[in-house]
Amino acid sequence: MIFLQTNTFSQTNEFSPEKGKNDTETAKTYLSPLLNMVNTDLNYGKSNNTLTDSKKSEQGLQIGATFQAGITPNFSLVSELYFITKGGKLKENISAGIPKSSLRLYTIESPLLARFNIGRFYLNAGPSIAYNVSGTYKTEGISKNLSFNNSTEDFKRWDAGIQAGAGYRFKIKQKPVALDIRYAYGLTNISNTNEMYNRYLNIGLYFTTQWKKNPLGKKRSS
Repeated sequence: MIFLQTNTFSQTNEFSPEKGKNDTETAKTYLSPLLNMVNTDLNYGKSNNTLTDSKKSEQGLQIGATFQAGITPNFSLVSELYFITKGGKLKENISAGIPKSSLRLYTIESPLLARFNIGRFYLNAGPSIAYNVSGTYKTEGISKNLSFNNSTEDFKRWDAGIQAGAGYRFKIKQKPVALDIRYAYGLTNISNTNEMYNRYLNIGLYFTTQWKKNPLGKKRSS
């Protein structure tokens, strides 16, 4: 899913006229808002191959903030906290006995990523933890709220996973931009009755404005 994000403060590897030197010589720290449209999907474990032709993604919203602590010019820690809607859909398949259905989860998620900067490129990866606040399930025109941890038929509140991705920084009309690709791989079976794992891929363009001073990092030694 292609999304748009506006960063208040960002890390770039472009020339800084205020400092008179290339920004790759300094670490960068920033705090930025997140506002994205995302496409999420569900993996059904052992049944996933059987359901492949019936699966559809669920479109949702991601809103929150991201904080990058620039430790060195080549290494940063990125922490995020956001609200996100996850889930997936199944198309009706009469021959396979699969009814049309949709599952939506309203979740608070927080990843912690290690980011490695290589010139204009960067790589990042790390764990994430999520808390399912509420959710809905709809099938055959009937919608019901999900219940959590009350019986063997309920869903689980807590979800853990891994996020990994890469990015590239460049400029459009002197405006810093980053192209970011990130994949989220859910490790927790969120259902007590069937196998269900959250998965999603985001491809985004980040329009950025760098923070001129970084209190957390040190300049690269000459």
